[in-house]
Amino acid sequence: MAEATRDRVRAAIEELGFVRNESARRLRQGRDRTAGEFGDEPRRAFGVVVEDLANPYATEVVRGAEHALNAAGHDALWLSSDRSAAKERRSLELLEEQNTAGVLIIPVGLRAADVTRLRAAGLAVVLIDHGELDACAAQVDHVAGGEIAAAHLLGLGRERILFVTGSPEPRPCVERRDGAARTVAEAGFRRPDTLVQEALSPGEGQAAAQRIVRMSPLPDGVFCANDLLAIGLVNELTRLGVRVPEDIAVVGYDDIELAASAAVPLTTIRQPRRELGWEAAELALAEMREGKAHQHRQVVLAPELRIRESA
Repeated sequence: MAEATRDRVRAAIEELGFVRNESARRLRQGRDRTAGEFGDEPRRAFGVVVEDLANPYATEVVRGAEHALNAAGHDALWLSSDRSAAKERRSLELLEEQNTAGVLIIPVGLRAADVTRLRAAGLAVVLIDHGELDACAAQVDHVAGGEIAAAHLLGLGRERILFVTGSPEPRPCVERRDGAARTVAEAGFRRPDTLVQEALSPGEGQAAAQRIVRMSPLPDGVFCANDLLAIGLVNELTRLGVRVPEDIAVVGYDDIELAASAAVPLTTIRQPRRELGWEAAELALAEMREGKAHQHRQVVLAPELRIRESA
């Protein structure tokens, strides 16, 4: 990665309050405790609303949040919006009706008015990987993640880089694409083209591979918006006789468990998923305890490169 890019990432981290290791340390040391260890503090439930519980990324985030809540003597209710704003709204109404202490949410259609209403009902509100509303947020620096992925491909000598994503494209994926595009442009190459699939899934990764093999010239480096896309893409490229990484190097994003055990182990950008959920829970607990004295905080975690065989 260029020194100017490193400086920009460091400056953003310092400005936004990046926490490198503390959440991971507490996550490793945390343990479930009984309510009796907390004196008179009542046991409460917090809702954790994510886009898709079938996605290993989301499951790991929820587990991190649940671990932190359990360690503090509270419970987590898992809910999925299935990327539907209407279902997300029903989930939030349910949590409000059940008098939960708060909600941790990867938002789909959440509006400022919804945050205001939930707070008026006594719920703490924490955003996960979304910092554009007036609320506490725990997020990953996805722009930096995109920069790291592109810098790795460029370092391998790849010049025709393609970005593969899904529709609708979540904001973190847009940031990954922007970071990669900036790094490629700063290196003096043409900004990467974008291939948009119908979803961020292995099946759509296979479909992307079928489109890629018809391109002329072939890209020599592919950065996928998540690991599910990347795994499907690598498997299909291999089936079609394209060598990975010799012909096309592939980098994913998330570092889900399947990434290391794929047919061609996947080079990817690791998100600290459980740490992200843990930090979101810590912010929600703080808001619950501090009440009107609470001041919103933004916690930003750094992604890391995991080099394996695909790139």
